[in-house]
Amino acid sequence: MNIFYNKEGIGDVLIVQAVIGNAGPIQVEKKESVVKLLNPETGETLGFNLFQISERIDIDATGQVDLSKNLVDEVNKVIKNAGFADVLTFDDRPNFVVGKVISKEKHPNADKLSVCQVDIGSETLQIVCGAPNVEEDQHVVVARVGAVMPSGMIIKDAQLRGVASSGMICSARELDLPHAPQKKGILVLDDSKTVGEDFFGK
Repeated sequence: MNIFYNKEGIGDVLIVQAVIGNAGPIQVEKKESVVKLLNPETGETLGFNLFQISERIDIDATGQVDLSKNLVDEVNKVIKNAGFADVLTFDDRPNFVVGKVISKEKHPNADKLSVCQVDIGSETLQIVCGAPNVEEDQHVVVARVGAVMPSGMIIKDAQLRGVASSGMICSARELDLPHAPQKKGILVLDDSKTVGEDFFGK
């Protein structure tokens, strides 16, 4: 789940993205000042737009809003008071974590891509990576599905040349780190880094 707010850009509306990467049709249901977005074919809730949100929640952010249990509880109250039965779940796992490349195999349909199994502590992700320097046993930075990159890109589950990929192994430049090298390649961390820890230490 991601939450965004930009009062100057789009007005006093809190945008709640419950599902990452939906590419299908969207149906809209409005109750009071809350708009629910859902998939009309499956009934799955995709997100909410909460209008005049500053009247109910104090939001001090522009762009992506840092999630907290308190904020999600407040958003759930607004949704419930509008008459919706949905309950959003707070996930406190960091979006940028230290991972370890368990295995690396050549992509069956692309010479310059590798299919990696990456341990991030809570689970093992399959990630298709195009970096020339990715290798087995490396400690790396993994952006989980739902992570918002400094560029604004949101990481989604994807199919890359026919192979499923969940997450991204990041370069220093993609993370917008100071003095990041401009040449192509992932950021390789010291082996002392703990798998599953928050890379940014928030």
